[in-house]
Amino acid sequence: MLDTTLIVLCAGNSTRFALEPKKQWIRCNDEPLWLYVTKKLESYQSFAKIIIVAHEEELKYMKNFNDEYIYVAGGDERQNSMANGLQKVTSKYVMVTDVARCCVPKEVIENLFKHRDMADCIVPYLSSTDTVVYESETLNREEIKLIQTPQLSDTVKLQEAMNQKKLFTDDSSAIKSIGGSVFYIKGSSKSIKLTFGEELSKISCLPTPSKDFFVGTGIDIHPFENGKKMFLGGVEIESSFGFKAHSDGDVLIHSLIDALLGACGAGDIGEFFPDTDPKYKGVDSKILLQEIVKFVKNVGFSIVNVDVSILAQVPKINPYKVQIKKSLSILLGLPSYKINIKATTGEELGFVGRSEGVVVQTAVNLKYYDWSL
Repeated sequence: MLDTTLIVLCAGNSTRFALEPKKQWIRCNDEPLWLYVTKKLESYQSFAKIIIVAHEEELKYMKNFNDEYIYVAGGDERQNSMANGLQKVTSKYVMVTDVARCCVPKEVIENLFKHRDMADCIVPYLSSTDTVVYESETLNREEIKLIQTPQLSDTVKLQEAMNQKKLFTDDSSAIKSIGGSVFYIKGSSKSIKLTFGEELSKISCLPTPSKDFFVGTGIDIHPFENGKKMFLGGVEIESSFGFKAHSDGDVLIHSLIDALLGACGAGDIGEFFPDTDPKYKGVDSKILLQEIVKFVKNVGFSIVNVDVSILAQVPKINPYKVQIKKSLSILLGLPSYKINIKATTGEELGFVGRSEGVVVQTAVNLKYYDWSL
């Protein structure tokens, strides 16, 4: 229905999710869950707009997957994220779903639209098959409704409801609080909500991650600067000079960061940590690497191995190889045998051979985190 906008909420931090990636980034074949869910709903109905509400740090990366959707930064609470998304809605109706509700059957969506004129908010629900006790009182389970998403609402009514300071866990309760009407339809037991990760064994609609590997390379060059400490791979190197750079100049870590970002298609180090930003002046590059490793794992990847080539006339690298491997092992959460460090000189050729600076080239392999194991 072209007078309806779809909002997909996926801005959460997945704090209850027991697996390594954020739930919205687990892979279904090659697609992250948020894209898989959105495309599935899009195949059921035609929407005037599709709005993805996501974590601010992931918005740019998400656009790699589909640049036709509208991407909006989420808030600290579901309701804040909702309000942000609703600012972009101009259609009469809006259908809101949580990305965690990843296997909603087509008939539920059709039923929502079939009844959309029955109330301000149309809500799928399940009946309770168990006895329900609230504060020692047994409730009539025939009157219990287990609320699901997506929910289809009158846009103006939902916008009004979401502008309240009180927090609500779903659209219908917010609309009811301002006197709006709610109509309930039967939901589906297939609409399992992915919360802790253990639900994946019960969800049959999701394809498992592809077995592809992703190669990334990074290269960085820094000249020397007298009177500055030298760091390589997070290890302090005994030297009377360090690297000229906006940060601490750890050329190895900078090369590694670019390799990681290259493998997952997320740009380069300057896009994440611009050298025009004063907060990165003199920053410890280990902190930057930790942020990138967290990002790479959050968006659904596992690190397979790392291979580093250091081109330096000075200083001598061999005495520090073991320390560098140990340092990178900790920073990457990777066994040291999956990290290789190679070093060679410039044979007195070029700026490296003249002892003016160092070049480091790094290759990494990534794969999708396999949640099916």
